[in-house]
Amino acid sequence: MNAPATVLETQNLAKSFRSAGREFELFKSLNLSVKSGETLAIVGKSGAGKSTLLSLLAGLDVPTSGSISLDGQRLDTLDDATRAKLRSEQIAFIFQSFHLLPELDAQANVALPLEIRNEPNAMQKAADWLIRVGLGERLDHTPSQLSGGEQQRVAIARAFAGEPKVLFADEPTGNLDEETGNQIVDQLFAFNEQQGTTLILITHDPELAARCQRRILLVNGTLEER
Repeated sequence: MNAPATVLETQNLAKSFRSAGREFELFKSLNLSVKSGETLAIVGKSGAGKSTLLSLLAGLDVPTSGSISLDGQRLDTLDDATRAKLRSEQIAFIFQSFHLLPELDAQANVALPLEIRNEPNAMQKAADWLIRVGLGERLDHTPSQLSGGEQQRVAIARAFAGEPKVLFADEPTGNLDEETGNQIVDQLFAFNEQQGTTLILITHDPELAARCQRRILLVNGTLEER
């Protein structure tokens, strides 16, 4: 059996910014390689730069220097529009704060990224995924009519409906109680295994990180395998 291919890779990644007339170096020479289908947790204290690193890996931001490659394509050399198109086709996100559009019902929230990509049967695919996450009777409910756990299930359905190569989850249980959070995590990992998606999880929770195949600590601007 062939070894899994590398789906995401950085080489000598660096990010710095200016504030109050001073230059601050957040990362320097970060090297990371993630295999297709792998589950990886990036852990670290608040303020370590985990969310900034996610933004770089997902092509939401560009590095000061170094390279980021997604499935062999250099993200750091693309213009904003091309990076956005690549994200819509190959990347999905699950955030702590759900990021659902309040004026749309659950089905429309899941269908919207598919419609942007001009996928056929977007609404039916959205309904199918909402049924899979246990919200088959909540298709026409807006976010304000859903609990936090239900909103995160909508976000999970939206993420997997697009069949991404890489799924980034940034503190996905941060706004949920422990019981609901555990249910969400179980569902996230179950669907991830079924779909063969590469999961990159950003968290400060060691128990959540332990669910992943690999764990990397972000500390003092460097990455350490745990």
